[in-house]
Amino acid sequence: MSNRRSTPQITPGMLLRAYAIGIFPMAESRDDPDLYWIDPEQRGILPMDDFHVPQSLKKTLRRGDFEITCDRAFTAVVEQCAAPAPGRRQTWINDTIFDLCRQLFVLGHAHSIEAWANGRLVGGLYGISLGGAFFGESMFSRETDASKVALVHLVARLKAGGYGLLDTQFVTQHLARFGAIEIGRDEYRQQLNAAMALPARFYSELPEGALSALMQSSTQRS
Repeated sequence: MSNRRSTPQITPGMLLRAYAIGIFPMAESRDDPDLYWIDPEQRGILPMDDFHVPQSLKKTLRRGDFEITCDRAFTAVVEQCAAPAPGRRQTWINDTIFDLCRQLFVLGHAHSIEAWANGRLVGGLYGISLGGAFFGESMFSRETDASKVALVHLVARLKAGGYGLLDTQFVTQHLARFGAIEIGRDEYRQQLNAAMALPARFYSELPEGALSALMQSSTQRS
């Protein structure tokens, strides 16, 4: 992995240009004022044509255990992603990243998916949209399956909107269950360049039938 420390002030435009060439920022901790530009040799992606929805999660989706919204509580989602959680005392989201993401949200380049239970925000994720590429940044869950349901709703939107790349940065055991894989830096940049040229559209409102189509296609591949 190639890491380069960043000290100058970063603008939203600079951040978008960084994503466009395949690098992204992280901080060592919530209180670390510096950023490090990350350019992994192996990059995590979630191929949307091979997206797998586990059977148990399909039951949760059909029951409608959570109310799912988009862009309703972006700041709250980022705050929850940056907060300490069981098994994770530190976070890579510092104040600089927090502020940049909020600016990108205002500009229409950042989005969140929220999961609610009884009016309480219990899970969600956020990421950055650029052309036909979506860069998943972080997710959180306060109830079982909340973030997983949010991820399924994100993928349904991206497929409906004609996106070509869902970047997960790294592959975790959690993401591997959905079909996430690692690819080399050169292949990633080829996929990124192709996705950036796509005339994609991010749907704040989930198009009718998009979720059922995704679940059906996942069933056919199982």
